[in-house]
Amino acid sequence: MKPVPSYQLGSQVEMKKPHPCLQRSALFEVVKIGADIKIKCLGCGTILMMTRDHFNHRLKKVFPAK
Repeated sequence: MKPVPSYQLGSQVEMKKPHPCLQRSALFEVVKIGADIKIKCLGCGTILMMTRDHFNHRLKKVFPAK
């Protein structure tokens, strides 16, 4: 089992697949953490919500919060 990376509110994350917006950005910002996680596309600003398990599976890299 792979270790779960540490992320917090405001962290920027890179996902395995890019968001299908015009910018095709794979970078997102963590907006809310709970049972579900909300992330915001840094290309178009769309907010996506997914389960924590789904998020951890699709996560590629975590950049620390500023």
